[in-house]
Amino acid sequence: TTLLEAMVLNIIGLGLHDEKDVTVRGLELIKSSEKVFLEAYTSVLSVGKERLEAFYGREDIVIADRDFVECHAEDIYLPAKEGIVSFLVVGDPVCATTHSDIMIRAREAGVKVEVVHNASAMGAVGCCGLQLYNFGQTVSIPYFDENWRPTSFYPKIKYNRQGGMHTLCLLDIKVKEPDFEAMKRGKIVYLPPRFMSVNESSEQLIEAEDVRKGEAYIPNKTLCVGLARLGQPDQCIMAGTLEELKEQDFGSPLHCMVICGEVHEMELEALRPYLVENSMFQIDVEGSLFDREE
Repeated sequence: TTLLEAMVLNIIGLGLHDEKDVTVRGLELIKSSEKVFLEAYTSVLSVGKERLEAFYGREDIVIADRDFVECHAEDIYLPAKEGIVSFLVVGDPVCATTHSDIMIRAREAGVKVEVVHNASAMGAVGCCGLQLYNFGQTVSIPYFDENWRPTSFYPKIKYNRQGGMHTLCLLDIKVKEPDFEAMKRGKIVYLPPRFMSVNESSEQLIEAEDVRKGEAYIPNKTLCVGLARLGQPDQCIMAGTLEELKEQDFGSPLHCMVICGEVHEMELEALRPYLVENSMFQIDVEGSLFDREE
């Protein structure tokens, strides 16, 4: 190994399910690394750090939570000036802005960056039968609370749907969130992890339409798809309206969902097995809900 080859930051995608989803190349790089960090807040695998360590043959993986990645990123990429460092990411490394930020900062610091790709929700969502070519901008749905009920995702969904495009909605994850009430009493306490369900996001999307009233989608008519545990053996897919999906049981996390745009005949045929029984959805085609210029 030349000196240059021994100074690199590998950003390695781990896929969607468990320790065996890593690619052969990714695994070889992890085994040859001097330091290994696991990013643990934009997504999670179905297995913990211990299972990963056993499979990789090492016991020194450092968990990088939101605070670590956003406030101490240099502790991840600067050691790569001295040797090989691997930064492990659930899904694919280029699907979250956080990881792009680390790549940019590492390169600015003169660190060589190598990316090892893997499956992500952005590609795997195609398993429901909707064509990836027909998706528009992806949106994130954040948890609403008493004081903060943001609907910044709403205009993007409307933009997509006006163009006949589907919208992938990535649902909020709260990991290692501080308990502010406890902090007021001088204690540092973290809240239990929370993973937004299709049910919760459906309710929030219905509320967003009630507030915005822009007819970006119609809660009791627009076809949507709820997906849980994508890429895992027990993945769950159900299609129907928001009003229908909010009543279904999708099981354990992680969940995501799609708000359909124009649904073509082949897409509908592929979706049919996943439709909620007696679904009341109405298909949006040119000339109905889409006001398109010829």
